Amino acid sequence: MSKNINTKLTKLIKYYSLINHNLIFNNKSINRYNKNQPNTQKDKAQSLKKLREDIKNIKNCKLKESASNLVFSDGNPDSKVMIIGEGPGANEDKEGLPFVGRAGQLLDKMLNAINLNREKVYITNVVNYRPPENRKPTEKEVERYLPYLKKHIEIIKPKIILLLGSTAMNAILGKTDVISKMRGKWNDFEINKLKIYSLVSFHPAYLLRQPDQKKFSWIDLKMIREKLKSL
Repeated sequence: MSKNINTKLTKLIKYYSLINHNLIFNNKSINRYNKNQPNTQKDKAQSLKKLREDIKNIKNCKLKESASNLVFSDGNPDSKVMIIGEGPGANEDKEGLPFVGRAGQLLDKMLNAINLNREKVYITNVVNYRPPENRKPTEKEVERYLPYLKKHIEIIKPKIILLLGSTAMNAILGKTDVISKMRGKWNDFEINKLKIYSLVSFHPAYLLRQPDQKKFSWIDLKMIREKLKSL
């Protein structure tokens, strides 16, 4: 009996000598994860905050000078789908959010048709301040804001980008074709080694003027729905 006890004690002492005593007896909690591993959501939120401040502090910008509010984004930053429009209108300028006017209401209905909503997508524009009289942004204005837009995409890291209208298409894909020739097909887009599926479609404001074109937008929306199933 005594021999068995001594044998067990010997094994325990040998085992105990292999244990890191500092790990067991200090007051610090054990971190089971790499302490250098970034907190993705926190980092993304901080990056978006900095980007917003950078755009807010832009200098010598006539768009900013004539606008009431910065229109940065809306939706879920962790979404697989990023929607890029042209620029804020009067309603967006007033509320500081993209796509809240009549075109935005139509966009909401379009998203609902494929079981998406603003909590499931991320929305922004090529330019973040309203062009006077709701005019189309000039090439110089697009060039001025394009680095911010590309940084925005890098931060969000979407799987799919939906480009609404020719301004967004030209800015991201560098295409000058008419929307009717570019829509309905996937385009490969890469930024900072990040490969993204991009799809061009009609801007909701255009659909309000040309409701007969909605049938083509419906085809584009269904393409997004199917693509999401494979991601």
